[in-house]
Amino acid sequence: MPEQGASTAPSDLVELGRIVSGYGVRGWVKIQPHSSQSDVLRKANSWWLRRPVAPAKRSATTGSNDLLPAVQYKVVTSRTQGATVVAQLGSVDDRDQAESLVGCTVHVSKALFPPATGDEYYWVDLESCFVYETGTQALIGVVSEVLDNGAHAILRVQRLIALDPQEPLLDEKGKVSEILVPFVEAYVQHVDIQAKKIDTDWPLDF
Repeated sequence: MPEQGASTAPSDLVELGRIVSGYGVRGWVKIQPHSSQSDVLRKANSWWLRRPVAPAKRSATTGSNDLLPAVQYKVVTSRTQGATVVAQLGSVDDRDQAESLVGCTVHVSKALFPPATGDEYYWVDLESCFVYETGTQALIGVVSEVLDNGAHAILRVQRLIALDPQEPLLDEKGKVSEILVPFVEAYVQHVDIQAKKIDTDWPLDF
């Protein structure tokens, strides 16, 4: 089923979604995007699929499935279907073949992303940015994930110890402390993707 003659996966793959089911009887698949911004996913002419791995087979050092090979599939056609994307992939001709891909993560090369314009940012670029308090410039933490509540993006920020930015701040139960910061102009005053820096005045005790 993979695209014939597919080259080695590029090093800048970005995970954009996951195949959640087959769609119809002609081999289409249904993808749940990781954000409401699925334009890149729909415009790409090929996707790289990576199969999930059982926990016992995950890397002993990273606990991730990053070492699994990604396999290239040609995107014949795709379209939005409500909050999901449905697509016909090359060499996937029936429902059984489509169902065999359920659980695969869908990746696209970052090189295919069009440049962000104005005050728009790709979620993947916001992740791992350090977050500082506006004014004092005290280190708050690092963006571990970007969520979507339907109205706007939300930054999940893992708190860090200001004097040791490699050390997470723990709460009274010994768990890593986190805050959720709405990614809106009222609370996010400055974003510098190149410097991996975000300034916010969102209250830390909210």
